[in-house]
Amino acid sequence: MDREYLKAKLANLPDEPGSYQMKDKNGEIIYVGKAKNLHNRVNQYFTGAHDFKTTKLVSNIDDFDFIVTRSEKEALILEINLIKKYRPKYNIMFIDDSSYPYIKLTKEKYPRLMIARDMKKDRNARYFGPFPDATAARNTLKILQTLYPFRRCTKIPDKVCLYYHLGQCLGPCQYEIDPEEYERMSDGVTSFLNGDTKEITKELNKKMLEASENLEFEKAAQYHEMITSIERVIDRQMIETDKKGTRDVFAWYEDRGYLAITGFLVRNGTVLNKEFRLKPLYGDASEEFQSFLLQFYEDHPKPKELVLSAECEPFQQDLQDTLGMAVFIPKKGYRQKLIDMCIENAKQQLNLKFDAAEQQNSMTENAVQQLSELAGRPMRRVELFDNSHISGQFTVASCVVYEDGVPDRKSYRLYKLHTGNSDVDSMKEVVYRRYFRLLKENGRMPDGILVDGGRTQIEAAKEIIDSLGIDIKIMGLVKDDRHNTNALMDTDYRTFDIDRDSGLFFLLTRMQDEVHRRAISYHRKLRSKAQTKSILDEVEGVGPKRKQKLLKAFGNFTNLKNADIEQIAEVVPMETAVKVYAALHDEG
Repeated sequence: MDREYLKAKLANLPDEPGSYQMKDKNGEIIYVGKAKNLHNRVNQYFTGAHDFKTTKLVSNIDDFDFIVTRSEKEALILEINLIKKYRPKYNIMFIDDSSYPYIKLTKEKYPRLMIARDMKKDRNARYFGPFPDATAARNTLKILQTLYPFRRCTKIPDKVCLYYHLGQCLGPCQYEIDPEEYERMSDGVTSFLNGDTKEITKELNKKMLEASENLEFEKAAQYHEMITSIERVIDRQMIETDKKGTRDVFAWYEDRGYLAITGFLVRNGTVLNKEFRLKPLYGDASEEFQSFLLQFYEDHPKPKELVLSAECEPFQQDLQDTLGMAVFIPKKGYRQKLIDMCIENAKQQLNLKFDAAEQQNSMTENAVQQLSELAGRPMRRVELFDNSHISGQFTVASCVVYEDGVPDRKSYRLYKLHTGNSDVDSMKEVVYRRYFRLLKENGRMPDGILVDGGRTQIEAAKEIIDSLGIDIKIMGLVKDDRHNTNALMDTDYRTFDIDRDSGLFFLLTRMQDEVHRRAISYHRKLRSKAQTKSILDEVEGVGPKRKQKLLKAFGNFTNLKNADIEQIAEVVPMETAVKVYAALHDEG
C-alpha cells in the first residue's frame, strides 16, 4: 500500500470507540482489536518503538479497516465476533478443544439422562456439573439411571426393550406414563446432584434390610453397592450446585512478551479445576484478557460470580454487562484470598512455562529466519510435497503448508494422481494442479516450495512453476546414505548443509514427517477401499442390500460363482441374476 495514503487514513480516524482490523498485502485480516478511541489506538501501532512481537505484527500490516460503535462495550462484542469469524493469525485464540462433562436432563415429553459436553445444542435442557473428568460423570450417571428409570433410547421404538425388563425404564414406548412421575424423578435427580442424598440413602438402606430379612442376599448386596457408590460420588466428585461458593477466579500476568492467564473454578468452596493459558502477546494485556473472558464463557457455563484482580477495575462494568454475570474486584476477605492464591499459583509455574514456550517459539523463529537466509528471500509461508505409490498403483501426493514454522492445516491438500509410478511425472502433476488452481482462484501463493528429493525433483517443480509464470522459490531436501535429510539444494544446484542441532533441522524434520504421514495415510485409504471392493459392486441392480443377501445365501464368492442362474434367481430377480452370473463368468 502507498504509505502516504496510509498516513492520511491514520490522520482521519475518528475519536470514537470501535473495532479495527489490520490486513496484510493479500487483504487477509491478520489482527482484530477494539479501542475506546480509534484514532489514538490505531496510530499507536505506527509510532514509537515496540517489542519484537508487536514489531513483527506491524511489519506485516499493509492496510486496515475500522467499524465505529456506540460504546466500548459494543466494540468488545464486535471484536470477539470478528475474531471468531476470521481467526486472525496474530490474535490470541484462547478457545481450545477441552470441555468439561456434564449430566444433562432433557425437557422432552419423556426426558432422558445423559452425559454432554456441548451446552449450546439444547439450551432448554438442565445441566449439572461440571464434573472433574468423564469417569466421575459416568459413575454418577450410572447411579442415577439405576435410581431413576428415565428412557434410554434416542428414538422411541415400537415396544419395550431390555431396560424396561430390568426396571431401568418406564416403557413410554408402550405404556402411558403420568407426567407427574417424570416430574418427581426430575426433582429427585436435582436433589441428588445438589448433594441432598439423605432420603435416597435412607430408602436404599430400608430395601437392603428387607432383602436381607427375606434371604435375598444378592439383591441386598446390590443395594449396599449403590449406597457405597452414592457416598463415594458425593464425597469425591465435586459438582456445581446452587449453594454458596460457586465462583470463577481469574488473574493475568504479563512478562517477556507473553500473556499468562490463570484461573480457578471454585465449586462449594473447593477448587474443581485450574485453567491456564500462555500465549505470545501482540496487543495490550488488559484487552487480551477481556477477549479471553468472552471467549472462555462462549463454551463454559457461567458461575454465580466472577472474581477478578484489581487491574480489571477500569473495565469491570463493561464485562459485567457483556457477560451478564456479577463481577467482583475484591479488596480483602475470602475472595481476595482466592485471587492471591490464583496469582501465587501462577507465579510458581509461569517461569518454567515461559522459558519452555519462549525457547520453542524462539527456535521456530530462528528456523524460519535461517531458511530465509539460505533461500535469499523471505520464506515465511512454505509448502512441502510428497508422493506415495506401490508399483505405480494408487499413486497419491500430499501438500502440507507451514506459516512461520507452524502448520496451517486448513490449507493442506491431498491429490489422487494419474501419472503412474514416475516420481518426476508425479511431481509435475501435483505442482501443476496445486498452483494452476491457486492462479485460477486468485488464491494465496507461498513464498517457497520444498520438494522431498534432490535435483530431479527440483527440476520437475521448476519446469512447471516457470511455465505458469509464478515467482516462487524452490528448494529440495537432500538426504544422506541413511535416507536422513542433511542439506538443502536450490535451483542453481547449490547445497547448504544443515546442522543437526539447529532449529531448521528440527523444523524440516517435522515438516517431512507430516507430509509423509499424510501421503501414506491417503495411499492406504485408497488401497484399502479398492481391496474391499467386490465385482458385485459393478453389477447393475445390485446394491449393498442385495450384495449382502447374496453373500448370506451362498456363504462366499466361490459358492456364488459355482451357482447357476436359477439358483441365483432364488435370491434376486431373474434379470439381476442373469447380470450377476455374467459378471462372475466374464460374459458380456
